[in-house]
Amino acid sequence: MVDTNKPDGLAEDVLGFGGRELVTARDVLLRPRTVLAAWMEQGPEGGGFYSRPLRLYLGLNAILMLVLFLQGGAGFLLDDLPPELMTSLLEQSGKSRDAFVGDADGWMTLVMVPLLSLFYALASAPLLRLWDPDDLGWRRGFRAAFAWLCAWTVPMLPIAWWGFGRGTMAAIVAAAIFLLGLVAFVRMGQGRWFRSRLVGVGKALLLMIAVQIAGMVGGALVVAIGVLGASAAP
Repeated sequence: MVDTNKPDGLAEDVLGFGGRELVTARDVLLRPRTVLAAWMEQGPEGGGFYSRPLRLYLGLNAILMLVLFLQGGAGFLLDDLPPELMTSLLEQSGKSRDAFVGDADGWMTLVMVPLLSLFYALASAPLLRLWDPDDLGWRRGFRAAFAWLCAWTVPMLPIAWWGFGRGTMAAIVAAAIFLLGLVAFVRMGQGRWFRSRLVGVGKALLLMIAVQIAGMVGGALVVAIGVLGASAAP
């Protein structure tokens, strides 16, 4: 039984967040360079003071998945399919449009956040390894990637509710999220991934472009999984 008198324990059971995760999320927002240095120099738990960056990122993803679910799921991704292709898929499945979209939405909502997060890490880790003065290896390279992804995701959460879907508001939020990624890199990486602020901005832009390209590939895979799942479901 969950002890609801202990908020940290309840949060950890529900979202994977406990006291250490909350402290880490706070410090990633307020002093990201300090947290990065601890993770890179004192191990994945920052000398025992912080949560592991991957654990924190998974907890943040759980919140994003909850927001996506409450917003109605990822069915909006099917709006990008050409009408002719959608018609063909409906004919092949033998389902109504609502039934097909409902089945596809269930699959896409399930895989969208974790799959895109994986592609973001795969895109950012090689660049952060390249820019780091130390020979990180892949293990620490991915630790650095998840560190930056945490620094990007924490300030993203308050506006994530309006970021899913289509329309003017979603486009504005997407632009704000892109800007938050740039700011997170510049605030976290100065003195490690770059020295000059101008160079930092240039690297941040390159990193965000790489992540956006990876996101488009991951998004196409999410749609493919949704379509295949809807086609195979009875």
